[in-house]
Amino acid sequence: MTPSVRLQEMIRVIRSARTQGEERGIIQRECADIRSQFRQGDNGERSHSLAKLLYVHMLGYPAHFGQMECVRLIASPRYSEKRIGYLGAMMLLDEKQDASLLITNSIKNDLSHSSQYVQSLALCTLACMGSAEMCRDLAPEIERLLRASHSYIKKKATLCAVHIIRKVPELAELFTPSARTLLSEKNHGVLHGAVVLITELCERNPDTLVQFRKVIQAVPELVQIMKGLVTSSYSPEHNVAGISDPFLQVRILRLLRILGHNNDTASDAMNDLLAQVATNTDSSKTAGSAVLYETVLTIMDINSESGLRVLAVNILGRFLLNNDRNIRYISMTSLQKIVQTDHNAVQRHRGTIVDCLKDQDTSVKRRALELSLALVSAVNIRSMMKELLIFLSVCPPELRSQTASGIFNAAERYSPSKRWHIDTILHVLTTAGGDVRDETVPNLIQLITTASELHCYTVHKLYRALIKDIAQQSLVQVACWCIGEYGDLLLKGECEEIEPVQVTEDDILDALETVLQSHMSSPATRGFALTATMKLSTRITDNVDRIRSIVSIYGSCIDLELQQRAVEYNALFKKYDHMRYRSAVLERMPVMDKNSPGHTNGDTSGEIKEPDTSKPKPVEAGLLSEPASQVCDLLDLLGGTDTPLQPSPAPTSTPTTTSSADLLNLLGGLEITPGEKFKDIYIPTVSVYEKNGLSLKIQCDKQTETEVTVTLIASNSTQNDITNFTLQAAVPKSVQLQMKAPSGNVIPAHGLGQVTQTVLLNNPNKASLPCFRFVQLSFLLN
Repeated sequence: MTPSVRLQEMIRVIRSARTQGEERGIIQRECADIRSQFRQGDNGERSHSLAKLLYVHMLGYPAHFGQMECVRLIASPRYSEKRIGYLGAMMLLDEKQDASLLITNSIKNDLSHSSQYVQSLALCTLACMGSAEMCRDLAPEIERLLRASHSYIKKKATLCAVHIIRKVPELAELFTPSARTLLSEKNHGVLHGAVVLITELCERNPDTLVQFRKVIQAVPELVQIMKGLVTSSYSPEHNVAGISDPFLQVRILRLLRILGHNNDTASDAMNDLLAQVATNTDSSKTAGSAVLYETVLTIMDINSESGLRVLAVNILGRFLLNNDRNIRYISMTSLQKIVQTDHNAVQRHRGTIVDCLKDQDTSVKRRALELSLALVSAVNIRSMMKELLIFLSVCPPELRSQTASGIFNAAERYSPSKRWHIDTILHVLTTAGGDVRDETVPNLIQLITTASELHCYTVHKLYRALIKDIAQQSLVQVACWCIGEYGDLLLKGECEEIEPVQVTEDDILDALETVLQSHMSSPATRGFALTATMKLSTRITDNVDRIRSIVSIYGSCIDLELQQRAVEYNALFKKYDHMRYRSAVLERMPVMDKNSPGHTNGDTSGEIKEPDTSKPKPVEAGLLSEPASQVCDLLDLLGGTDTPLQPSPAPTSTPTTTSSADLLNLLGGLEITPGEKFKDIYIPTVSVYEKNGLSLKIQCDKQTETEVTVTLIASNSTQNDITNFTLQAAVPKSVQLQMKAPSGNVIPAHGLGQVTQTVLLNNPNKASLPCFRFVQLSFLLN
């Protein structure tokens, strides 16, 4: 049998092996035979044995013992052996192998060989696995071959020069003069290599880029080559699906994009060409679509005319109608990049983009969703939101969170009214309440508190949603909060915006008990429901005992957070009910600050900045009348709260019989500035209460990371002495309170004397306090 038949026979036997073990046995026998052939020296069979070894290597078996045989065959004078030797070197050797250095001299000799086919073997090997040392040694030979007479050699030498520049960038200047002359070649292979070489040179060195723009002026020549390709007649040698050499066209467009970037002169020279390519190229075939896509990228990356940019957007719009999903995907990816700069042009294709939301491919849906959200504006907010809400109800689970967040952000920016905004968010919570972000609940609560005219409408709508479905935890939490705050509006049954529902106290408590007892309710949701139940104790009259019973049940709950809430609420019922303490603590929450932390809708793009704590911030004299920023850090010791403190409504009374409800929050109205640290602000003596002649001031004496020492100073400007004066303070359980003995219990009239008392506050764990708790430092005066 001939040697070729022997190779074919080995392949046939290996393929006929029925088990992997049988295949390994065949490979081992063949490798042993190949080793013996290598040891016999020059017997004429070495090249065929190496060919068999290369097939073994392709199957994934070790073939490193053939490396030195490759070196020997490369040095052989026979072309058949050189060909197999160079092929083996490209497969078995790399730049990390020491054996690769042994073929450097052979490659150099073959680059000067009289046969162009031997030269091409050396060029291909150097371009495939040439190391940096080999490239430095052989670069002059490659530069010489760039001026060879044969196009076959020029093409391979050009691609070899590209490899050398990538390995040794400092050798780029060596090939710059030759690269310019290659653009005058007629052979498309040489032109293709020349364009790739110039592209590499321009990307590697800014000075070379300027040289090709101004000195060499490559743009006009590239434009002429491109025009010849676009307007040329049919050429079977270069025609691909009706497009003349689309590979060369794509390469030229990429180079024009680099040359025209941020350069008006180069951009003006190629504007007409780009318009011609965009209008004359058929996009029905993949080759034409590739050329048009590169044309669009070039138009968008250079300083092109506005009409040309609109034309590029229209081409991408046509791509959206293509049956090929890959083309639709790259079209939307490109539109996503330019939607900010050419928003109106992209808006014209809004309908087509929205239709892509119905595509079966998830990646196409994701791109269509991102682009649809970017197209939302104040003009189309209602129509776009309608489409997005429909998509939310049918979209894959992995896209629900992204869709919900996008809808929330768009509604926040462009909502035409607060009612529409609330309805939209409630629709999302009803559809995908389990996939929304954690900040959605506080954001919606903040929105509801600011829309005072919609409290009745909102509580009715949320109550209906609650009794219909309690599976969506975010929706249930907001509903419980609203019922707790505005349950009295629900009981009135009067609402102009929506058909009212006749609800009794028992109905409301039944709904909240269902949430508390449901296995679907999370601990956080039960906390909302328990707090809402407690708040209703001041808004209803006939079922207070039932509320007391519900709260007491959870005093022994296994969940510590819920148990702590219940114990504290029971304490309000048992210890402080006679003092009207419970009514003041459970009054409606004040309007929340929209710009406070936690109300960002998940947008962390930099709108909220951390304060500069590098140096102290002394308080200006003009700010002393607004003591918010001065006391905020004292309160921050207690764990902080995102909601500003508001004063409680107080009935008129004399100083000696001041109501506890009036003074539950002497720090009310002092708005907390989030993020500031106490040590960065000088806090003077601050007046926190002044009414009916009684004045109370706070003076900070000492502050550490976990402790604050303050002195409370009381004075009397009335005509009569205030006797039996007692000052009491209440703080959360996470904070330790120690009150020193007061200086006296009588405050002299006419400001002739003062009563002082020192208070020590300690918060060792820096505990974070729930928003429904009474977290302010509160004082009682008797």
